[in-house]
Formats: sequence, C-alpha cells, structure tokens
Amino acid sequence: MAAHVSVSRGIAGVLLVLFFLICCLSCAEGGRQRKTDVHRHLKRLNKPAVKTIQSPDGDIIDCVHVSQQPAFDHPFLKNHTIQMRPSFHPEGRLYDQNKAASDRKGEPMLQLWHQNGRCPANTVPIRRTRKDDMLRASSVNKYGRKKHKSTPNPLSVDPDLLNESGHQHAIAYVEGDKYYGAKATINVWEPDIEQANEFSLSQLWILGGSFGQDLNSIEAGWQVSPDLYGDSNTRLFTYWTSDAYQATGCYNLLCSGFIQINSDIAMGATISPISYYGGSQYDISILVWKDPKEGNWWMQFGNDYVLGYWPSFLFSYLADSASMVEWGGEVVNSEPDGAHTSTQMGSGRFPEEGFGKASYFRNIQTVDSSNNLRAPKGVGTFTEQSNCYDVQVGTTGDWGSYFYYGGPGKNPNCP
Repeated sequence: MAAHVSVSRGIAGVLLVLFFLICCLSCAEGGRQRKTDVHRHLKRLNKPAVKTIQSPDGDIIDCVHVSQQPAFDHPFLKNHTIQMRPSFHPEGRLYDQNKAASDRKGEPMLQLWHQNGRCPANTVPIRRTRKDDMLRASSVNKYGRKKHKSTPNPLSVDPDLLNESGHQHAIAYVEGDKYYGAKATINVWEPDIEQANEFSLSQLWILGGSFGQDLNSIEAGWQVSPDLYGDSNTRLFTYWTSDAYQATGCYNLLCSGFIQINSDIAMGATISPISYYGGSQYDISILVWKDPKEGNWWMQFGNDYVLGYWPSFLFSYLADSASMVEWGGEVVNSEPDGAHTSTQMGSGRFPEEGFGKASYFRNIQTVDSSNNLRAPKGVGTFTEQSNCYDVQVGTTGDWGSYFYYGGPGKNPNCP
C-alpha cells in the first residue's frame, strides 16, 4: 500500500513538473510572439522619414512624405487622390489657401517640438511610436484605441449604465438636429493623473447613430495620458470610430483613416504653453466640419492650420451628418467598489471658481446645413457625479456660448 502511494506521489510530481515546463514554454512562446507582433506593428506605423526632429520633451518627430503616411495602408485608400485643401470653409466661403498662409505669420509656438525645427513642404510630422509605447498597452491590437462605451450619453437614464465603463464626464451638448461640424476654443491645462492607466482630456465629440454598437464619432482636443504617451504632458489628439470603439478607429495617426496634409502640427505632440492657476491662461481653437462638396470631415487647429480630413467612407451615419455634438471633459476612474480617483479634470477646480482657476470652453458653435457657423441652440449639460466633476454654462458678448467645467475628483463630497 505504501509503495502504491509512493508511486502515485512520484507520478503526481512528474506531472506537476511537466505542467510547469509546459507553462514556461507557453509563456516563452507567447513572449516571442508578442515581440514579433510589436516589431511588425512598429514597422507599419513608423514610415520612412525625409527629416527627423528631436523634441525637447523626448519625442521624435518624423517628417514623412504626405503620400507615405499610415492612412494609405487602408485598402480603400490605395488609389486615393489626396484632397490638399477643403472645397469650402464654414461661413460658406471658398477655402483661401493664400489667406491661411498669411495669417500664420507671427503666431506663437504651438507645439514643443517646434523649438528644434519644422517639417519641409509635402511632408507631415508624425510622432514616432516606440516599443515602450506599445508594451504599455494590454495587447498590440488594443494599442492606440479607446475602450468601449467611453462616449458620454446624456440621454441615458440608467445610472448603472452611466458608471459601468469607469469613464466620467462633465459636458455641454446639443441634439435633435442635423449637424455638419462643431467649433470650440478650449482652455489648456495639465491635470494631475493618479494612476498611469487613467487619463484626463478635454475635447469635442461629433456623433452619429445610437449609443449602441453602431456609434460613429469624430473627436478632437487635448489629453494627458501616461498610458498612451509615457508621460504627463498635455497633447493635441484626435480620435474616430464607426462602430462604438470596437474594431475601427484610433488615436491620432495610429491606424489608417485620417489623412493629414499639414506639415506644421503633429498629432499627439505636446502643446505649449499651458495655463497656470491664477496666472496666464492659454487656449486652442478646434474646428471640425463636413466639406459640402466632397463630403469629407476636415479638422482645423488654431486660426488657419487646416490639418487634414477623415474620408466620408469611414462612416455610416456621419457620411450624411451628425445627430449630436458634445463639448467637455472626460476622465477614467479605475477605482473599484464606488471609490473615486483623484485624477483631475480640466484645471482640477470646480466651475464656480471662474476665469484663471477653472477650465473653460468658449465660443462653442455648430455648423449648419448651409455650412455656416451658428451659436448652439438648446444647450444641455451632463455629468455623472457633479460632486466630483461639474459643468456650468453661460453666454456673453465676447465669449458667445461658453461653459466652465471640471473638478478634483476625489474630495470630501466625492469619496
């Protein structure tokens, strides 16, 4: 009997060793496969550069020929003729390239990498993706993508749905009409992020479809995202999706889709300067609109930096028009069991503190079917937990429709 037990234990020991060996081999194979996937993805993203610029913040900006950018990896864009300028600009006027060039003279520095150079004509500046950037993502396929259900749905009445994604918002919005674009001037800050897997951003959303699996979204603004960029700098960003963040779309130029034509502004690059509490205030203007002739969605940064466009074929609902526009802030709260992060939104101050202390959006506008910019009608507000992050709207002569928003997150009233 004892011999039988001893043999059984011996077999069990051998099986346990084999199990661990198989696990180790599997892990090693998985590690090798991940390295291969990362290398392949980096090669696909980082196109050959005409010129390379080292930014003071550690970024590498590659000046890539406009025809070699990642957008043209898309199978539908293989034979695409680049539209080098929009047919029309909002206000119904033809886009005047000469005026755009003259208006740029004397503008202050907008991005930190400009300190060390500019990209030549017929190239686009692309922030180089590094191995460490990709290794911070949970998988190669999820690198550069938002999580599902991150868009605020102010029309939802189900509190469980509001909080299940871990995303929190403080926004102004309009809905109930057809919208062909949106504009805003956005106060720029550098909010504190509690955990590396959280982020804080301020943006506009142009939305089409329902908030189900078919949501179309075009987004642009500034963000602080240690997970995506590896630091806490405030950076210009864009995003798009045609299926509620499931399989389509990405940040910036991290997948094929957005076609950049501008050689001055890099998606994902650090914005400089930024605002300080009780001190100097800085803001950026962003305009996204649908070209009434070609149907593509264009983006403009500042007064006249027309950056590029999302081809209309990327979308279903937005191929026609948007049904909702949102402006405001978003953070990720990764704390479990109803606890709250101390990640800041905006300046980290509540709206009632006002100018120089709270963050703002001013001159928010929509584009109508005649390609004219209009003050939004029937602006609503939405936040999941106003004692964590809040929003207050108003109207003045200089600022048009505006709002202050944001907050500190965790505080005595937001445990």
